[in-house]
Amino acid sequence: MQIIIVGCGKVGRTLAEQLQEEETDLTLIDTDAEKINSITENIDAMGIVGNGASINTLMEAGISTADILIAVTASDELNLLCCLVASKTSTCHTIARVRNPIYHQEIGFIKERLGISMIINPEAAAAAEIYRLLRFPSAIKIDTFARGRVELLKFKVMPEFGLDGMSIFLITEKLRCDVLFCAIESKDRISIPGGNHILHNGDLVSIIASPQNAALFFKKIGLKTNQVKNTIIIGGGTISYYLAKALMAMKIGVKILEKDKARCEELSDLLQGVTVINGDGTDRRLLMGEGLSQAESIVALTNLDEENIFLSLFAKTVSNAKVVAKVNRLSFDDIIDSLDIGSVIYPKYITADYILQYVRAMQNTIGCNVETLYHILDNQAEALEFNINENSPVVGVPLSQLHLKKNLLVGCLHRGGSVRVPRGQDTIQVGDTVIIVTTNKGLRDIRDILEK
Repeated sequence: MQIIIVGCGKVGRTLAEQLQEEETDLTLIDTDAEKINSITENIDAMGIVGNGASINTLMEAGISTADILIAVTASDELNLLCCLVASKTSTCHTIARVRNPIYHQEIGFIKERLGISMIINPEAAAAAEIYRLLRFPSAIKIDTFARGRVELLKFKVMPEFGLDGMSIFLITEKLRCDVLFCAIESKDRISIPGGNHILHNGDLVSIIASPQNAALFFKKIGLKTNQVKNTIIIGGGTISYYLAKALMAMKIGVKILEKDKARCEELSDLLQGVTVINGDGTDRRLLMGEGLSQAESIVALTNLDEENIFLSLFAKTVSNAKVVAKVNRLSFDDIIDSLDIGSVIYPKYITADYILQYVRAMQNTIGCNVETLYHILDNQAEALEFNINENSPVVGVPLSQLHLKKNLLVGCLHRGGSVRVPRGQDTIQVGDTVIIVTTNKGLRDIRDILEK
């Protein structure tokens, strides 16, 4: 598959790094020669210095034979223009990153009239992920499948849960909850566990379940499952706008701290019913005066990663709030994840995952589609959702008789509106939605779960 990426910023670089593992021929376009050189030194891709909206530049990049053009520059308008020119000069699919809330309200119209295959809004996607966390604050991370009917939730094992030293089999038998333990992150290893795996305090555990069964499981181990009643958002950027709108709709009280006066006035006009405070969100006195210690949730969304991390650490010391921090730079994500700061959101990863699932869906060769894809376990594993539309070697065979690849779990079956954690006697049928968790990267078809 031949893919052209226009824009070599953080998202472009992340995409290039992930797509090079997808058996693709990559061509990168950017007006900054240094960015092109920096990326092509580390990955196998052709780099072109130029304007991605120029027909000559696109022809040089091979647009006439390309399968997908992905425009992720800093400019919405340039991204849309790149896709428009590409669609008029070739038959390739086009994907544009569009961030402005004005365009977000017109996405359907833009896609139809400009012929764009997919539009991704990183800020709206990040806000949606934070919103899910505030509705279910016990989880560190929540990914959704089957249009919200199935969830992949990560939580930390604490001493008060009474799970230390217990095997997954015993926990399942004792609690009688229809959940599947699909991933364990401990101090010394990351694994997709079997029933004999022993949990320890401090482990990060990921489970798959319906929202109802997940809530029942968390309730039985003593974790809070009710959504927060109020939140303080530090920073008044675009993510804050999308998040505040979603929280208002759920009757969750919202207070935004923003130091730019003009932006405060703009947010006050756009978000009727939200309390907008003009002040420096890193001012300790201001934070305490605005009720940080009593808040049920704090979301750090400033433009500086360092501020968001320190604000989260401070909030953890003075409150029992659910804490969420946004981080843009990806270089030190392993160090950041090791800090006990609550939930960390990486908009660049979210964007890359959405685009990668589209690429995988285009690469499939039989009647199934990669509907959803998430990178989990510090990017060492994937959770994928397949729609089964036609017969294949996996259909109609009991799971216990399928020769599945190692380090792979069939996590959930969604059939006819019902969700179940599958057992050995269950079978995959045409029309099912199947969720797979595996450290085997690159699955495109459901038959890829089988040993060759």
